[in-house]
Amino acid sequence: MSNDQRIRAILFYLSVAIFFTGLPVILSSSLGYKFNPRTLKFAKTGIISLKTQPQGASIYLDGELLNDKTPATINELLPGSYNIKLELKYYYPWFFQVNVEPRKVVRLEKIILFPTRSNIEQLNQDKVARFWADKDNGRIYYLNQEGTILYESDLKGERFKELGSLPPGFVSFPKELKTSPDKEKMLIFNAHQIAVFYPKPQEEAFYIQPPVLLDFSGQQIHNVFWHSDSYHLVLVTDRNIKVTEAQANSSPVNLVNLNSGVSEVFYNVDNDTLYFMDSQTGEDGVSYDNVYKLELNKKAALLNELIKLRQNGKE
Repeated sequence: MSNDQRIRAILFYLSVAIFFTGLPVILSSSLGYKFNPRTLKFAKTGIISLKTQPQGASIYLDGELLNDKTPATINELLPGSYNIKLELKYYYPWFFQVNVEPRKVVRLEKIILFPTRSNIEQLNQDKVARFWADKDNGRIYYLNQEGTILYESDLKGERFKELGSLPPGFVSFPKELKTSPDKEKMLIFNAHQIAVFYPKPQEEAFYIQPPVLLDFSGQQIHNVFWHSDSYHLVLVTDRNIKVTEAQANSSPVNLVNLNSGVSEVFYNVDNDTLYFMDSQTGEDGVSYDNVYKLELNKKAALLNELIKLRQNGKE
């Protein structure tokens, strides 16, 4: 046998040996298996899928920088725990420890990277003591530092303007601000008072209705709701639930006396129904908390009759 034949034979057998040696690795890889040097066995692999907002973050897997950037899929991962770090210039890094299981895809596809320099902008144009955001109306309301004037802007802080003044005598820190369903009136209440006022119109009018102050000294106001007629108020105090007109010298009507003081409440203005919690003593002598529903959906007719009865002293 010549030297050329010997060389060709050696190369042939060597190729055959390499082929059969590498065949298990090739087949295992194609079937989703990978050799685990720790166990010296082939194991089924898993996948990690990464998506970030914004895109283009560098990926570190157990401290090793990968070539891909987000969005990316990391394939052929042996089962086990991995530490992931994502980095993007001008954004805070993101860290996570993930557990990869055989034949499963771990989806981390709602990752938000937050900028290191936040976009902060001052919205108020005057010193304020408190603000309320109204997403439904697209407005932010601001109470000035003295607690006497209310301002508004849109949610971007633009179209900043004065809405109106609170009535003289309104004291203490207000709890909440609410707009009437017809968008023509607003109220602010604190522990013992309700201020009802009328925002200034878009164009200056000859007459602006003055604000109204309703005083409930001796009672603790828990919450106030606008009735759907935008004329009556539903009050929940530490003693009772009552209804009153949103005007000066109105006479409140007591609807429910509460046994357990301040109540958990929810008001559905769509059908004028008040849901509240109160305690009641059962036949066993034990006091139990119950949830009640008070319907006020007779509209203004019933409420006006109640008001008239109270004013005439005939209730």
